[in-house]
Amino acid sequence: MVKNKKIAILSGKGGTGKTLLAVNFSSLEKGSTYVDLDVEEPNGYLFFKPKIQEVECVKVKIPEINYDLCIGCKKCVNFCRFNALAYTNKLKIFERLCHSCGGCVEICPVKALTEKEKIVGEVKIGKSKSTSVLTGVLNIGEASGIPIIKNIYDKANNYEGYIFIDCAPGSSCLVMESISNADYCVLVAEPTIFGLHNLKMVYELVNILKKPFGIVLNKCNELYNPSEEFCIKNNLNILGKIPFDKNLGKTNSDSEIVVNKDDKYRKMFSDILQNIKMEVSKWNNF
Repeated sequence: MVKNKKIAILSGKGGTGKTLLAVNFSSLEKGSTYVDLDVEEPNGYLFFKPKIQEVECVKVKIPEINYDLCIGCKKCVNFCRFNALAYTNKLKIFERLCHSCGGCVEICPVKALTEKEKIVGEVKIGKSKSTSVLTGVLNIGEASGIPIIKNIYDKANNYEGYIFIDCAPGSSCLVMESISNADYCVLVAEPTIFGLHNLKMVYELVNILKKPFGIVLNKCNELYNPSEEFCIKNNLNILGKIPFDKNLGKTNSDSEIVVNKDDKYRKMFSDILQNIKMEVSKWNNF
């Protein structure tokens, strides 16, 4: 079995610093893997600019109707819990609501339903220096990126060492799926009332899923930091603090990996990564 440790980086909203941490940690850790599971808006590849080695389409199975066989019994409609099937004067399928469970095909007494494949997105695999880069991309208009996340997770399992997972923002089903197999979670929070609200969202999520975690406070200044106060009050592990820094922000917004540009940032992110690795070792004997 390939030995690796998956570190998921998540936050309650976009723009908090998930990708900032994930790409810089991946760059610092030689031979690591960066996995972009923000499949609706992946942007990690902008930093790594990887040489693409493989592109694989991700397909799901959805029902297809043979109207010559359908008798209008509505058993499939009553079975579906996602309202992907309806019957008016004939059976109708709403593909975007389908969860590809295959139950309607199994329950049809006359075999009027079969399955066909539908492409919902793709997984891109590339290399940037010593970092492997795996990116999931959901096709525009598709309702769920979970099949892509499952596909890319299966591939990531074959990589050794540390795997840094850049999750989608929030605490949706996409995020739950993204951290379901993670060994450790890093929560990123901003020093504002809204930042605290978003921190509480993902804090609740990792507790529900019983995941070990620590917190990185980003964009810190000398003013009141409600997110830090929450961590101290609840005895939560603060892995590190990143200051509010215009130069860091500009470098990051230019899609540059900051640890490769400035020794000051390199040390700061290295210290945080070392704290994370110590926590991972504590929880997982790795």
